Amino acid sequence: MHEKNLIAGFSKWPKSKKIQWLVETYAAHPEETSRDLAGFWHPNKELQRIIDGFSENTISNYALPYGIAPNFLIDGRYFAVPMVIEESSVVAAASSAAKFWADRGGFHTRIIDTRKVGQVHFFWNGDFKLLQEHHDELEKSLLQTVGPLTVNMRKRGGGILDLKLLDLSDLEPGYRQLRVSFETCDSMGANFINSVLEAFAEGLQLFIAQHPALSENPHEVDVLMAILSNYTPECLVEVWVECPEEELGGFAGRFAQAVRIAEIDPYRATTHNKGIFNGIDAVVLASGNDFRAIEACGHAYAARDGQYRSLSKCTVENGLFRFSLEIPLALGTVGGLTKLHPLAKRTLELLGNPSARELMSIVASVGLAQNFAAIRSLITTGIQRGHMKLHLLNILNHLGASEAEITAAQTYFDGKTVSHSAVQHFLNGWREATQVSQGVLMAVKKG
Repeated sequence: MHEKNLIAGFSKWPKSKKIQWLVETYAAHPEETSRDLAGFWHPNKELQRIIDGFSENTISNYALPYGIAPNFLIDGRYFAVPMVIEESSVVAAASSAAKFWADRGGFHTRIIDTRKVGQVHFFWNGDFKLLQEHHDELEKSLLQTVGPLTVNMRKRGGGILDLKLLDLSDLEPGYRQLRVSFETCDSMGANFINSVLEAFAEGLQLFIAQHPALSENPHEVDVLMAILSNYTPECLVEVWVECPEEELGGFAGRFAQAVRIAEIDPYRATTHNKGIFNGIDAVVLASGNDFRAIEACGHAYAARDGQYRSLSKCTVENGLFRFSLEIPLALGTVGGLTKLHPLAKRTLELLGNPSARELMSIVASVGLAQNFAAIRSLITTGIQRGHMKLHLLNILNHLGASEAEITAAQTYFDGKTVSHSAVQHFLNGWREATQVSQGVLMAVKKG
């Protein structure tokens, strides 16, 4: 690190000064970099102020495409689902699968549960069995402690569902845990859960220190941390599609085999589940929810039996094809960015202002649709043909193609396999031919 690059007070600088220092210190092309960073500021200054408040040290906005996947028939209702993603073919694939299944009854969903989890991690070398004997007293004391924090959530039908004391000292000396289940209704609930847990941490220390049966024990409680868990295996939704086997054009058996391979091979399962999250993340991001938490939870759930496996399942029995997905989705439709980000708010509006449970059904359906489309391509035409066809425009833009060259390339590659090298070869030939034609034309004019 160069000493001159170590600075103080960066967070307090105005945005223009941040950019000036950044490009002068690190950019290879300061003027162009400065122009590009400032070029993505929103013209609405009030809106830009709100966006700047989402994170820290912001100097620009990062644009991603906001697309629509229509024709989703979910539990008898049609949806046009907003998706935010930069990867080619994802929205097209989801839309194609949605249309395919709309003619076959659509997507069916079932909310299994909506529990979320929080933990107080503490160390205590006292008599754990004695503490467990006083569990009911502890629970009553802790619930009284957080009464003012939970009153509004309880009015909405949510709150604290249960408290469990866990002894994990066989894994780490003295390590104990208070695990708490929550219902946060339509809220994401992170701030609510963390506030309750921090109050529980203080209440736990006081309870042990002051209880007559426990206070004589010389061991004090050392609370290490109190925080929600993004692993929510009981916040579950199931989604499925089904139709007669013959309606799949003869690939039902191969499709089921492909899913089975993802159940037994972690290498394939990782890519298989990534395809599911192509759909899920795009809707989660569009709705202002935390796609990183959703991904972490989903992957942990995929490995819950000790091996990483497919999140989706497929059966072909008695002539019936059934493709399903069971996945934990801790989502919210109030609070957080859902009301602050203008497009997150519009996403929920376009979806009919769903409850958190309804949003779980929509998100899971898009994940299953994306998985269906990807597997169908893999076992029939191959994944690259459709993907690279949609990626053609990105390649052409990367190679600096003109509008005329783009039109010519799209015509030429219709029905052909697209690759970066093939597009480069086509453009080189096109440009050489164009130069020759222009040369001939100039010679004719001079003659």
